[in-house]
Amino acid sequence: MVDTVLVPGPIVLSSSVQKALDIPSLAHTSPEFVSIFSRVLQNTRKVFKADPKKGQPYVLAGSGTFGWDLAAANLIYPNERALVLSTGFFSDSFAECLELYGANVDKMNAPVGGVVDLTAIESQLQKSKYRLITITHVDTSTAVLLDVKRIAEIVHRISPETFVVVDGVCSIGCEEFEFDKWGIDYALTASQKALGAPPGLSVSMISQRALEFAQSPQTPTKSFFGSLKRWTPVMQNYEAGKGAYFATPAVQLVNSLDVALDEILQDTIEKRWEQHKKTSDWFRSKLTNELDLKLVSRLQDSAHGLTAVYVDEPPKVLSYLKQNGVVIAGGIHNEIGSKYIRVGHMGVSAIDPRLDHIPRAYELIKQALH
Repeated sequence: MVDTVLVPGPIVLSSSVQKALDIPSLAHTSPEFVSIFSRVLQNTRKVFKADPKKGQPYVLAGSGTFGWDLAAANLIYPNERALVLSTGFFSDSFAECLELYGANVDKMNAPVGGVVDLTAIESQLQKSKYRLITITHVDTSTAVLLDVKRIAEIVHRISPETFVVVDGVCSIGCEEFEFDKWGIDYALTASQKALGAPPGLSVSMISQRALEFAQSPQTPTKSFFGSLKRWTPVMQNYEAGKGAYFATPAVQLVNSLDVALDEILQDTIEKRWEQHKKTSDWFRSKLTNELDLKLVSRLQDSAHGLTAVYVDEPPKVLSYLKQNGVVIAGGIHNEIGSKYIRVGHMGVSAIDPRLDHIPRAYELIKQALH
């Protein structure tokens, strides 16, 4: 019996996405693959709600973490200042990545399970000039959801020259996100989360102004494989239906992402957001009202793709669910890691009630606790 994986990524794949992995190898510049990749890039724009012509989407071999490197290597000079809003482990890791590439990082830390105060962000932007600000839309370590729209509005008003960079690894596909309307400059995600594809692809979108900065001869690119100067013409050619080469794309993974994006867009991205919200609201209500458990995040700041909740003896809960065929995750926040569990509810597990994945996880947690 195969376990039902309800960690916050990789997630359960739909049968169509699973089958798409079985495509025979294609030459990466063949007409067949160029057609697939062109559609993937165009549909990536649609899922991010980005402009159909301006800026550029990227689908590269890697993970969500590679998106941090892309931002750090292409969107900031060494010794320039970056402001990082931290709501957990992954926000802190983004800060580490920026520092590794030579940025001077100021970090604003939220209390555990809380958000960074908007007034404090405004004040900090008035005090210092920043090349970029990073917003972790959902920190997967705490399930805290930040209000990207309001934060972006503050940045545009106080420091319009600052690039707005969003880590959307645990949000793109399950949280409301408007790249173009909100004025985002760079947003990154990963194939194995709410996009509903297998692990192995870094998926991101850059605005026109950030793209021009990254491509400028004056901008020092601090990576070879992660150079947007190298990747941009390749992506532009593929999107326009022409083969190109810098490094070999992951053909089978791109094909599975093609099917996954098509499933999202047939459903409509707005409906996906609503379905994830409905599932997460139900699940959290059962945990807090019927089992009297406490969420790590405040209810109004909770993500819709995963839930982090305090339980007594997390290892016993994890073990009980595993024994009954359901895999969930433990805590990883450095202050509270041993006190809570994390349950992912993204993709088909959240939107297809026939699967019964989330109700079953709830019943098993209930049994484990009692």
